[in-house]
Amino acid sequence: MGGAGSDAGGPGTGGPAAVPAEAGRAKAEGAARADADRAGPEHTDADRADAEHAAAERREVAEFRRSLGLDHLVDVHTHFMPQRVLAKVWAYFDAAGPLVGRPWPITYRWEERRRVELLRGFGVRAFTSMLYPHKAGMARWLNDWAADFAARTPDCLHTATFFAEPGALADVRRALAQGTRVFKCHVQVGGFDPNDPDLEPVWRLLAEEGVPVVTHCGSGPVPGAHTGPAPIAALLARHPALRLVVAHLGMPEYEDFLGLAERHPGVMLDTTMAFTPFAEADAPFPRAALPRLAALQDKVLLGTDFPNIPHPYAAGLEALRTADLGTDWLRAVCHDNAARLFSL
Repeated sequence: MGGAGSDAGGPGTGGPAAVPAEAGRAKAEGAARADADRAGPEHTDADRADAEHAAAERREVAEFRRSLGLDHLVDVHTHFMPQRVLAKVWAYFDAAGPLVGRPWPITYRWEERRRVELLRGFGVRAFTSMLYPHKAGMARWLNDWAADFAARTPDCLHTATFFAEPGALADVRRALAQGTRVFKCHVQVGGFDPNDPDLEPVWRLLAEEGVPVVTHCGSGPVPGAHTGPAPIAALLARHPALRLVVAHLGMPEYEDFLGLAERHPGVMLDTTMAFTPFAEADAPFPRAALPRLAALQDKVLLGTDFPNIPHPYAAGLEALRTADLGTDWLRAVCHDNAARLFSL
Protein backbone atom coordinates (compact mmCIF):
# COMPACT_ATOMS: atom_id res chain seq x y z
CA MET A 1 0.00 0.00 0.00
CA GLY A 2 1.36 3.44 0.99
CA GLY A 3 4.61 4.05 2.40
CA ALA A 4 11.95 -0.02 -12.14
CA GLY A 5 14.38 -1.28 -21.03
CA SER A 6 13.65 -4.79 -21.56
CA ASP A 7 10.61 -6.83 -22.33
CA ALA A 8 9.46 -9.15 -19.61
CA GLY A 9 10.36 -12.71 -20.37
CA GLY A 10 11.59 -14.82 -17.53
CA PRO A 11 11.31 -18.52 -17.17
CA GLY A 12 8.50 -19.93 -19.27
CA THR A 13 7.46 -16.68 -20.93
CA GLY A 14 5.42 -17.39 -24.00
CA GLY A 15 4.74 -20.96 -22.92
CA PRO A 16 1.44 -22.48 -21.80
CA ALA A 17 0.07 -21.60 -18.38
CA ALA A 18 -1.19 -25.06 -17.49
CA VAL A 19 1.08 -28.02 -16.79
CA PRO A 20 0.68 -31.43 -15.22
CA ALA A 21 0.69 -31.56 -11.43
CA GLU A 22 3.83 -33.71 -11.41
CA ALA A 23 5.80 -30.96 -13.17
CA GLY A 24 4.70 -28.40 -10.59
CA ARG A 25 5.70 -30.69 -7.74
CA ALA A 26 9.08 -31.39 -9.34
CA LYS A 27 9.81 -27.68 -9.60
CA ALA A 28 8.85 -27.10 -5.97
CA GLU A 29 11.07 -29.98 -4.84
CA GLY A 30 13.97 -28.61 -6.91
CA ALA A 31 13.57 -25.18 -5.32
CA ALA A 32 13.48 -26.77 -1.89
CA ARG A 33 16.76 -28.61 -2.57
CA ALA A 34 18.32 -25.33 -3.75
CA ASP A 35 17.23 -23.65 -0.52
CA ALA A 36 18.79 -26.43 1.50
CA ASP A 37 22.02 -26.13 -0.46
CA ARG A 38 22.18 -22.40 0.25
CA ALA A 39 21.75 -23.12 3.95
CA GLY A 40 24.67 -25.53 4.14
CA PRO A 41 26.96 -26.17 7.08
CA GLU A 42 28.80 -22.84 6.65
CA HIS A 43 25.58 -20.96 7.47
CA THR A 44 24.00 -20.29 10.88
CA ASP A 45 21.01 -22.06 12.37
CA ALA A 46 18.96 -18.93 11.64
CA ASP A 47 19.99 -19.10 7.97
CA ARG A 48 18.94 -22.73 7.77
CA ALA A 49 15.62 -22.04 9.49
CA ASP A 50 14.99 -19.16 7.09
CA ALA A 51 15.78 -21.37 4.09
CA GLU A 52 13.51 -24.13 5.38
CA HIS A 53 10.68 -21.61 5.81
CA ALA A 54 11.20 -20.32 2.26
CA ALA A 55 11.19 -23.88 0.90
CA ALA A 56 7.94 -24.65 2.73
CA GLU A 57 6.32 -21.53 1.33
CA ARG A 58 7.46 -22.39 -2.19
CA ARG A 59 5.64 -25.69 -1.80
CA GLU A 60 2.49 -23.88 -0.62
CA VAL A 61 2.52 -21.54 -3.62
CA ALA A 62 3.24 -24.46 -5.95
CA GLU A 63 0.20 -26.26 -4.55
CA PHE A 64 -1.92 -23.12 -5.08
CA ARG A 65 -0.79 -22.96 -8.72
CA ARG A 66 -1.34 -26.68 -9.18
CA SER A 67 -4.92 -26.38 -7.94
CA LEU A 68 -5.57 -23.82 -10.68
CA GLY A 69 -3.69 -25.71 -13.39
CA LEU A 70 -1.13 -22.91 -13.61
CA ASP A 71 2.60 -23.23 -14.12
CA HIS A 72 3.13 -19.52 -13.44
CA LEU A 73 1.71 -16.43 -11.80
CA VAL A 74 1.94 -12.80 -12.94
CA ASP A 75 2.12 -10.26 -10.12
CA VAL A 76 1.54 -6.65 -11.24
CA HIS A 77 2.06 -5.03 -7.85
CA THR A 78 5.46 -5.78 -6.34
CA HIS A 79 7.97 -3.25 -5.03
CA PHE A 80 11.62 -2.97 -5.99
CA MET A 81 13.43 0.33 -5.57
CA PRO A 82 16.83 1.73 -4.60
CA GLN A 83 17.92 0.21 -1.28
CA ARG A 84 18.19 3.54 0.53
CA VAL A 85 14.66 4.43 -0.57
CA LEU A 86 13.31 1.02 0.40
CA ALA A 87 15.00 1.30 3.81
CA LYS A 88 13.12 4.55 4.40
CA VAL A 89 9.85 2.94 3.30
CA TRP A 90 10.43 0.08 5.74
CA ALA A 91 11.28 2.52 8.53
CA TYR A 92 8.02 4.37 7.81
CA PHE A 93 6.05 1.14 8.10
CA ASP A 94 7.93 0.23 11.28
CA ALA A 95 6.93 3.55 12.83
CA ALA A 96 3.29 3.15 11.70
CA GLY A 97 3.55 6.52 9.96
CA PRO A 98 0.50 8.71 9.25
CA LEU A 99 -0.12 7.18 5.81
CA VAL A 100 -0.09 3.68 7.30
CA GLY A 101 -2.02 4.26 10.50
CA ARG A 102 -1.13 1.08 12.42
CA PRO A 103 1.74 -1.36 12.99
CA TRP A 104 2.73 -3.03 9.72
CA PRO A 105 5.41 -5.75 9.97
CA ILE A 106 7.46 -6.37 6.83
CA THR A 107 7.58 -10.10 6.08
CA TYR A 108 10.34 -10.06 3.45
CA ARG A 109 12.96 -7.67 4.75
CA TRP A 110 15.58 -9.30 2.57
CA GLU A 111 18.26 -8.07 0.21
CA GLU A 112 17.23 -7.58 -3.40
CA ARG A 113 18.72 -10.74 -4.94
CA ARG A 114 16.96 -13.00 -2.44
CA ARG A 115 13.63 -11.26 -3.02
CA VAL A 116 13.92 -11.74 -6.78
CA GLU A 117 14.90 -15.39 -6.32
CA LEU A 118 11.96 -15.98 -4.02
CA LEU A 119 9.44 -14.61 -6.53
CA ARG A 120 10.97 -16.82 -9.21
CA GLY A 121 10.77 -19.76 -6.84
CA PHE A 122 7.07 -19.01 -6.36
CA GLY A 123 6.64 -19.41 -10.11
CA VAL A 124 6.04 -15.71 -10.77
CA ARG A 125 6.94 -15.38 -14.45
CA ALA A 126 6.63 -11.57 -14.52
CA PHE A 127 6.46 -8.92 -11.82
CA THR A 128 6.85 -5.15 -11.48
CA SER A 129 9.13 -2.76 -9.65
CA MET A 130 6.50 -0.36 -8.32
CA LEU A 131 8.29 2.74 -7.07
CA TYR A 132 6.98 6.23 -6.45
CA PRO A 133 8.15 9.75 -5.54
CA HIS A 134 6.84 11.67 -2.56
CA LYS A 135 8.11 15.02 -3.83
CA ALA A 136 9.16 16.83 -6.99
CA GLY A 137 12.54 16.02 -8.52
CA MET A 138 12.55 12.31 -7.61
CA ALA A 139 10.81 10.64 -10.53
CA ARG A 140 13.60 10.84 -13.10
CA TRP A 141 16.34 9.26 -10.99
CA LEU A 142 13.91 6.63 -9.69
CA ASN A 143 13.11 5.81 -13.32
CA ASP A 144 16.80 5.57 -14.20
CA TRP A 145 17.27 3.07 -11.37
CA ALA A 146 14.20 1.15 -12.55
CA ALA A 147 15.53 1.00 -16.11
CA ASP A 148 18.77 -0.55 -14.83
CA PHE A 149 16.84 -3.00 -12.64
CA ALA A 150 14.71 -4.11 -15.60
CA ALA A 151 17.81 -4.51 -17.77
CA ARG A 152 19.41 -6.89 -15.25
CA THR A 153 16.11 -8.58 -14.27
CA PRO A 154 14.49 -9.80 -17.49
CA ASP A 155 11.35 -11.10 -15.76
CA CYS A 156 10.59 -7.62 -14.40
CA LEU A 157 8.00 -5.65 -16.34
CA HIS A 158 9.93 -2.40 -16.83
CA THR A 159 8.23 0.05 -14.45
CA ALA A 160 8.42 3.83 -14.11
CA THR A 161 6.67 6.60 -12.19
CA PHE A 162 5.90 10.32 -12.30
CA PHE A 163 4.99 13.24 -10.05
CA ALA A 164 2.78 16.30 -10.57
CA GLU A 165 5.48 18.79 -11.53
CA PRO A 166 6.39 20.89 -14.59
CA GLY A 167 8.85 18.26 -15.89
CA ALA A 168 6.40 15.35 -15.65
CA LEU A 169 5.81 15.03 -19.40
CA ALA A 170 9.54 15.04 -20.13
CA ASP A 171 10.09 12.39 -17.44
CA VAL A 172 7.38 10.15 -18.88
CA ARG A 173 8.61 10.55 -22.46
CA ARG A 174 12.11 9.66 -21.31
CA ALA A 175 10.85 6.61 -19.43
CA LEU A 176 8.89 5.41 -22.46
CA ALA A 177 11.99 5.80 -24.62
CA GLN A 178 13.85 3.63 -22.09
CA GLY A 179 11.31 0.85 -22.61
CA THR A 180 8.80 1.32 -19.78
CA ARG A 181 5.83 -1.06 -19.97
CA VAL A 182 3.88 0.01 -16.88
CA PHE A 183 3.75 3.11 -14.68
CA LYS A 184 3.00 3.56 -11.00
CA CYS A 185 1.04 6.58 -9.80
CA HIS A 186 0.68 6.95 -6.04
CA VAL A 187 -1.88 9.65 -5.34
CA GLN A 188 -1.84 9.03 -1.58
CA VAL A 189 1.91 9.18 -0.98
CA GLY A 190 2.48 11.86 -3.63
CA GLY A 191 -0.27 14.00 -2.16
CA PHE A 192 -1.15 15.41 -5.58
CA ASP A 193 -4.40 15.74 -7.50
CA PRO A 194 -4.40 13.42 -10.54
CA ASN A 195 -6.14 16.28 -12.31
CA ASP A 196 -3.21 18.66 -11.74
CA PRO A 197 -2.59 20.67 -14.95
CA ASP A 198 1.03 19.48 -15.04
CA LEU A 199 -0.26 15.94 -15.54
CA GLU A 200 -2.75 16.67 -18.30
CA PRO A 201 -0.26 16.04 -21.16
CA VAL A 202 1.03 12.97 -19.29
CA TRP A 203 -2.39 11.34 -19.16
CA ARG A 204 -3.01 12.27 -22.81
CA LEU A 205 0.25 10.60 -23.88
CA LEU A 206 -0.31 7.49 -21.78
CA ALA A 207 -3.83 7.11 -23.16
CA GLU A 208 -2.48 7.41 -26.71
CA GLU A 209 0.29 4.88 -26.06
CA GLY A 210 -2.00 2.47 -24.20
CA VAL A 211 0.52 1.97 -21.39
CA PRO A 212 -1.06 0.70 -18.14
CA VAL A 213 -0.81 2.87 -15.02
CA VAL A 214 -1.17 1.08 -11.66
CA THR A 215 -2.69 3.78 -9.49
CA HIS A 216 -3.10 3.91 -5.73
CA CYS A 217 -6.13 6.16 -5.63
CA GLY A 218 -8.38 4.59 -2.99
CA SER A 219 -8.45 6.03 0.52
CA GLY A 220 -6.86 3.05 2.24
CA PRO A 221 -5.12 2.51 4.50
CA VAL A 222 -5.49 6.22 5.36
CA PRO A 223 -7.23 8.87 3.22
CA GLY A 224 -5.11 11.41 1.36
CA ALA A 225 -5.96 14.89 0.19
CA HIS A 226 -6.87 13.64 -3.30
CA THR A 227 -7.77 9.97 -2.83
CA GLY A 228 -11.16 8.48 -3.56
CA PRO A 229 -13.18 7.82 -6.70
CA ALA A 230 -14.19 11.40 -7.54
CA PRO A 231 -10.77 12.63 -8.80
CA ILE A 232 -10.33 9.48 -10.90
CA ALA A 233 -13.85 9.77 -12.33
CA ALA A 234 -13.04 13.35 -13.38
CA LEU A 235 -9.78 12.16 -14.96
CA LEU A 236 -11.52 9.40 -16.91
CA ALA A 237 -14.17 11.81 -18.13
CA ARG A 238 -11.40 13.65 -20.01
CA HIS A 239 -9.30 10.59 -20.89
CA PRO A 240 -11.70 7.65 -21.24
CA ALA A 241 -9.13 5.55 -23.12
CA LEU A 242 -6.68 5.40 -20.19
CA ARG A 243 -5.51 1.94 -19.17
CA LEU A 244 -5.79 2.54 -15.44
CA VAL A 245 -5.24 -0.31 -12.97
CA VAL A 246 -6.82 0.63 -9.65
CA ALA A 247 -4.64 -0.81 -6.88
CA HIS A 248 -6.07 -2.70 -3.90
CA LEU A 249 -9.47 -3.03 -5.65
CA GLY A 250 -9.85 0.64 -4.68
CA MET A 251 -10.19 -0.11 -0.97
CA PRO A 252 -12.09 1.05 0.96
CA GLU A 253 -14.25 2.60 -1.80
CA TYR A 254 -14.57 -0.79 -3.49
CA GLU A 255 -18.02 -0.33 -5.00
CA ASP A 256 -17.30 3.08 -6.48
CA PHE A 257 -14.19 1.78 -8.22
CA LEU A 258 -16.05 -1.33 -9.39
CA GLY A 259 -18.41 1.11 -11.06
CA LEU A 260 -15.55 2.86 -12.86
CA ALA A 261 -14.27 -0.50 -14.11
CA GLU A 262 -17.77 -1.40 -15.29
CA ARG A 263 -18.18 1.87 -17.19
CA HIS A 264 -14.71 2.33 -18.70
CA PRO A 265 -13.20 -0.34 -20.98
CA GLY A 266 -9.61 0.49 -20.02
CA VAL A 267 -10.06 0.47 -16.24
CA MET A 268 -8.91 -2.63 -14.41
CA LEU A 269 -8.35 -3.53 -10.75
CA ASP A 270 -5.58 -5.30 -8.86
CA THR A 271 -6.13 -7.51 -5.84
CA THR A 272 -3.29 -6.24 -3.66
CA MET A 273 -4.04 -7.06 0.00
CA ALA A 274 -7.71 -7.71 -0.80
CA PHE A 275 -9.51 -10.29 1.34
CA THR A 276 -6.51 -10.76 3.67
CA PRO A 277 -7.33 -10.69 7.40
CA PHE A 278 -5.09 -7.61 7.70
CA ALA A 279 -7.17 -5.65 5.18
CA GLU A 280 -10.52 -7.10 6.15
CA ALA A 281 -10.06 -5.89 9.74
CA ASP A 282 -10.29 -2.25 8.66
CA ALA A 283 -11.76 -2.33 5.14
CA PRO A 284 -13.82 -5.48 4.53
CA PHE A 285 -14.91 -6.10 0.96
CA PRO A 286 -18.73 -5.89 0.85
CA ARG A 287 -20.04 -9.39 0.22
CA ALA A 288 -23.02 -8.00 -1.66
CA ALA A 289 -20.58 -6.68 -4.28
CA LEU A 290 -18.99 -10.07 -4.98
CA PRO A 291 -21.22 -10.78 -8.00
CA ARG A 292 -19.99 -7.53 -9.57
CA LEU A 293 -16.38 -8.52 -8.95
CA ALA A 294 -17.11 -11.93 -10.47
CA ALA A 295 -18.55 -10.28 -13.57
CA LEU A 296 -15.31 -8.31 -13.96
CA GLN A 297 -13.30 -11.55 -14.18
CA ASP A 298 -11.37 -10.36 -17.28
CA LYS A 299 -10.48 -6.99 -15.68
CA VAL A 300 -8.88 -8.06 -12.40
CA LEU A 301 -5.13 -8.64 -11.98
CA LEU A 302 -3.10 -10.30 -9.24
CA GLY A 303 -1.20 -7.87 -7.03
CA THR A 304 0.43 -8.56 -3.67
CA ASP A 305 2.57 -5.62 -2.39
CA PHE A 306 5.55 -8.01 -2.04
CA PRO A 307 7.86 -7.58 -0.14
CA ASN A 308 6.06 -4.97 1.98
CA ILE A 309 3.37 -7.28 3.29
CA PRO A 310 2.48 -8.24 6.87
CA HIS A 311 1.83 -11.89 5.96
CA PRO A 312 3.41 -14.66 3.86
CA TYR A 313 2.99 -14.48 0.09
CA ALA A 314 1.10 -17.78 0.08
CA ALA A 315 -1.37 -16.43 2.63
CA GLY A 316 -2.22 -13.54 0.34
CA LEU A 317 -2.96 -15.96 -2.49
CA GLU A 318 -5.10 -18.18 -0.30
CA ALA A 319 -7.06 -15.12 0.89
CA LEU A 320 -8.34 -14.72 -2.68
CA ARG A 321 -10.03 -18.10 -2.36
CA THR A 322 -12.21 -16.75 0.44
CA ALA A 323 -14.08 -14.64 -2.11
CA ASP A 324 -15.34 -17.99 -3.45
CA LEU A 325 -15.44 -16.76 -7.04
CA GLY A 326 -14.29 -20.04 -8.56
CA THR A 327 -11.29 -21.58 -10.27
CA ASP A 328 -11.84 -19.84 -13.61
CA TRP A 329 -11.87 -16.44 -11.91
CA LEU A 330 -8.69 -17.20 -9.97
CA ARG A 331 -6.91 -18.51 -13.06
CA ALA A 332 -7.79 -15.38 -15.01
CA VAL A 333 -6.75 -13.09 -12.16
CA CYS A 334 -3.55 -14.85 -11.20
CA HIS A 335 -2.19 -15.27 -14.71
CA ASP A 336 -4.27 -14.95 -17.86
CA ASN A 337 -5.43 -11.33 -17.64
CA ALA A 338 -1.97 -9.89 -17.04
CA ALA A 339 -0.42 -12.22 -19.63
CA ARG A 340 -2.87 -10.79 -22.16
CA LEU A 341 -2.37 -7.17 -21.04
CA PHE A 342 1.42 -7.38 -21.33
CA SER A 343 1.52 -9.83 -24.26
CA LEU A 344 3.52 -12.39 -22.30
